[in-house]
Amino acid sequence: MGDKGGGNHSDVTDFILVGIRVRPELHSLLFLLFLIIYGMVLLGNLTMIGIIVTDPRLNTPMYFFLGNLSVIDLSYSTVIVPKAMVNILSQKKTISFAGCVAQLFLYALFMVTEAFVLAAMAYDRFIAICNPLLYSVRMSRSVCIQLVAGSYLCGWVSSILQISVTFSMSFCASRVIDHFYCDSNPIEKISCSNIFINKMVSLSLAVLIILPTIIVIVVSYMYIVSTVLKIRSSEGRKKAFSTCSSHLGVVSLLYGTVSFVYLTPPNNPELRKVASVCYILFTPMLNPLIYSLRNKDVKDAMKKVLWKKKVLL
Repeated sequence: MGDKGGGNHSDVTDFILVGIRVRPELHSLLFLLFLIIYGMVLLGNLTMIGIIVTDPRLNTPMYFFLGNLSVIDLSYSTVIVPKAMVNILSQKKTISFAGCVAQLFLYALFMVTEAFVLAAMAYDRFIAICNPLLYSVRMSRSVCIQLVAGSYLCGWVSSILQISVTFSMSFCASRVIDHFYCDSNPIEKISCSNIFINKMVSLSLAVLIILPTIIVIVVSYMYIVSTVLKIRSSEGRKKAFSTCSSHLGVVSLLYGTVSFVYLTPPNNPELRKVASVCYILFTPMLNPLIYSLRNKDVKDAMKKVLWKKKVLL
């Protein structure tokens, strides 16, 4: 690791990203895997955004949030994956100090924003099912914009705090980050500083982000379940639950993969990298599929677009 008394952050101009450790002959295969999945991320999320923007029937709060979710998924995947793909085939595998700061900032920004947008979507479903007569007032366009803007604000504040404590540390002679992108945990491992404050800030941010969003989601669905069970017809119950099933699937996928990433033992960095791939690539790839396969409005809109293309051809 080098001398613990070695330089500080101002002396570091770049870092080396180790990436996922595989045999050299598998680098091309790993690159191809990243390329295919990232291509599906782009296709799925851009298609979802395009359908929501162009179809007037999807001009509702739920699809407004879903469109923003697709933008977020596309963004945090794009922040990390292209650079990781370049490094897979590169000998240098470097990232500039400024690039590392920007990557961690944007990754944290979109990750936190997604958690709050999902909480806003749960609140939207709660109002739609439990207070349908007040839905147009409680979930007006201005309210939806405020909820999304507030989500981005929370992401921005937490990201600023995260990069402030992370890059105020002194670094040792080693510039090698044992990951395929700049994340706070592997960066702390090459620091010469006392990281107690960093750990406390990270823990505090995690509590302030996870606790309120989980509470909003859980409480919203407790009320939703209670209301739906009072519906007498089985068809009515099925219709009410169907509007929530896609959101629950996305929430489960997000928190499941994030838990996999951050609950993985720190002494097993390769497993943590695999867990990160699940979050950064598979989650944004699957989210559009979950909503398109389980949502009649989205499927109808996609059929309409495909029919138009067929007619034009």
